[in-house]
Amino acid sequence: MLFLQLKTGEYMTIGGNVVVQLNDISGNRCKLMVEAPREVPVIRGELLERAGGSRPDCVMETARQRWSGSGLSWNRNKTQTLIAMRRLLDQMDSGDYHVKDLRRQLDFLFPPEFASDETIYAPK
Repeated sequence: MLFLQLKTGEYMTIGGNVVVQLNDISGNRCKLMVEAPREVPVIRGELLERAGGSRPDCVMETARQRWSGSGLSWNRNKTQTLIAMRRLLDQMDSGDYHVKDLRRQLDFLFPPEFASDETIYAPK
């Protein structure tokens, strides 16, 4: 599965005739705009599964926790720990499926720009 990070207003194309644009981010939700031909079905996963469809194997499970800005206390020690985790993953065998999966999950929870050597980011 391709993992993309988009900023508000950015878009991607799929197959030349499908356009997906990130419209807005609010809390733990984002609004996507999808332009696709009528013959291409676009179905939200929840509705697909409710109708008896199966979850694609490539869809990863995520924690359903809802952190508000006040619920996540962030400090320099946590930033340093995140940086150390990234460095350790860099040293591990990058061909190992488990290492790649762990890196993908870490990047999902905390995008690479979240905390780096130069930046201390405090969630809002």
